[in-house]
Amino acid sequence: SRLLGLLLLTSTFATAAVSLSQTQLQRVGQRIWQNECAGTVAGLTSWNAGEDFASLGIGHFIWYPAGRRGPFEESFPPLSAFLESRGVKMPSWTKGPCAWNTKAAFEADKGGARQKELRTILSKTVSLQTEFILGRLQRALPKMLAETKLKKRLQANFDGLSATPEGAFCLIDYVNFKGEGTAKTERYSGQGWGLLQVLEGMAAPTPAAFASSAKAVLSRRVQNAPAARKEQRWLTGWHNRCDGY
Repeated sequence: SRLLGLLLLTSTFATAAVSLSQTQLQRVGQRIWQNECAGTVAGLTSWNAGEDFASLGIGHFIWYPAGRRGPFEESFPPLSAFLESRGVKMPSWTKGPCAWNTKAAFEADKGGARQKELRTILSKTVSLQTEFILGRLQRALPKMLAETKLKKRLQANFDGLSATPEGAFCLIDYVNFKGEGTAKTERYSGQGWGLLQVLEGMAAPTPAAFASSAKAVLSRRVQNAPAARKEQRWLTGWHNRCDGY
């Protein structure tokens, strides 16, 4: 976590402003890549068991097949558009719905030309993917403040975390990991599991308190999840990730 000392924050985080050099973006991106894909190139194109979508890039950005929509926000199409806007030539087949309709079709094509091409692009754009995730964090604070009934607590916890490199990484990584927590579709039994819920549940504005709240929020998600999703299988890994904060 010493690499987090490379993070440079602007003097105020009230508008979720973060300033990182290209080298810093690369280093933070490598950490996210490690968290999501064990730092492997093969992990840049994956389709998790029990899910209806592909998970792509260092942040496991979601890509739904045609006609499918789930409770989770789709993030690969906006990433693809962002990469193009920054001069990355994206294959034409990345512009529409997911190029594979099922996990079986995706796995059968794991060694195919399309996934190889995509993994090459994604392995070379770590800094840009990190910049894309930071953009999500920058948009998250106003949305969370508009949603919460605990505005002072949320703002204080957000500001306290953003004042240190380690705390800022908690915000950056978790918003990519489990989202802002503001989408009404991202709820089980009416309860969310995003950055909003973690900040609301924190006892103090510290990374340790963030980790503790995040683990509680994720445990609650698993308890509330539909049985068919079998989310208990992921909880240990999720908790281990939080312990890294």
